[in-house]
Amino acid sequence: MKSSNPVLGKAFNQPTTMQVDQLEQSFNAPAASSMRTGRMTMEDVVAKTGFLFAILLIVGGFAWSTNIGGLGIIVGFLGGFILAMIIIFSKTIRPGLVVAYAALEGLGLGALSKAYEITQPGIVSQAVIGTIAAFAGVLIMYRNGTLRATPQFTRTLIGAAIGYFILALVSLVASFFGVGQGYGFYGVSGIGLLLAVAGVALASLFLVLDFDQIQKGVAAGVPEKESWRASFGLMVTIVWLYLEVLRLLAILRRQ
Repeated sequence: MKSSNPVLGKAFNQPTTMQVDQLEQSFNAPAASSMRTGRMTMEDVVAKTGFLFAILLIVGGFAWSTNIGGLGIIVGFLGGFILAMIIIFSKTIRPGLVVAYAALEGLGLGALSKAYEITQPGIVSQAVIGTIAAFAGVLIMYRNGTLRATPQFTRTLIGAAIGYFILALVSLVASFFGVGQGYGFYGVSGIGLLLAVAGVALASLFLVLDFDQIQKGVAAGVPEKESWRASFGLMVTIVWLYLEVLRLLAILRRQ
């Protein structure tokens, strides 16, 4: 007896010897890669993220060793911000721009990290360790279900981030008028420490949104090229987290 149901059909339709051989070949074949399916995989995101961070570290190492100073900070972060806006609002994914963004961020981070290291020796290694620890901790909590990107979690986190960035902008303006000894609100005793802790917490929790989007993209079978966008988003958050950890450590050292 034959069944029109494709699932039940496997049970009711008697397979031929040729069909059995085809099934065995299918089961024994290696898992389909993104090159065969044209769909994004977790391996794609990991590989591209690793590649982007390799670019960042190479350029960052150059900026560190040459001690390029303020010019590298301005060119790196300003250029990175402009490219980030283009990438975010562009409908077409341009891998070249993503790679250029990684290079510019490396330039800015390398120069800024060197400036911090000169005034506060050892702070950069502590910031790197802190960033890795925060990333690993959030990833573990996401994998075991402790942290989930529920709609309420997402709305609350985005709202808090918007408020934080507005406050940071006001703090930047205030720093020009000598508030907090030129550090803005971050230089004000007590308030600065709370703001820095909030920044680290927000950046860490934004990793949950990145992990969730990557997982959903893989499950939905989005095109392989989307792995560039996923890797870019993950890099933006990790760079933000590193900067917040660096600032928190600097504030703690000034206490």
